[in-house]
Amino acid sequence: MADIFKEVEEDLRRERLEQLWQRYGRAVIAVAVLIVLGTAGSVAWHRYQQHRQSTLAEQYGAAIAETDPSTGDLAKADAALANIADAGGGYGALARLEQAAVKAKAGDLDGAAKIYDTLASDSAAPPALRDLAKLLKVMRLVDSGDPAALTDSLAPLMAPESPWRFTATELTAILALKSGDQKRATDLFTQLADDQAAPSSLRARAAEMAAALKG
Repeated sequence: MADIFKEVEEDLRRERLEQLWQRYGRAVIAVAVLIVLGTAGSVAWHRYQQHRQSTLAEQYGAAIAETDPSTGDLAKADAALANIADAGGGYGALARLEQAAVKAKAGDLDGAAKIYDTLASDSAAPPALRDLAKLLKVMRLVDSGDPAALTDSLAPLMAPESPWRFTATELTAILALKSGDQKRATDLFTQLADDQAAPSSLRARAAEMAAALKG
């Protein structure tokens, strides 16, 4: 008798499964297919990204080699870096910095400044590199640019949390000196010379400048 009940229970379970399959079988297959396709797509995208980053790294290395003034070709380096910059991302940001440096080496300071401005305003670029672009622009234009405008652009970089605060402060002191504001220049150089967190070489330069201005 127990065997009969067991067979009946199995038949009922089989019938219930068949009914469920008839109702939901296609949906189950569709979901399974989507899962398989999604997993395959994710793996393929990850591999593509890895290959893309590897390719960009090789192109970046080759472009940097062309910036060597003794063995490279600056025009070729400029074109290669421009292509990498268009790709965006970390390598794109680094390529913009190098491209600006190449233009500066060639004497095109305006071209370099435009590239720095482009990177500084690129919300997709890492904040530290965007701020570095602002800093490097001032360094390139410190002798030819408008001291007041350059000083204003450095102000955010002098914040305590900025990784570029020491160099930004030094440049601001130099710009103050160029503007004829010797007192502010002296104060900033003295501040740097006394800041134990600043790099030792920068502190030494600042101490020399402060001493010369006071003397």
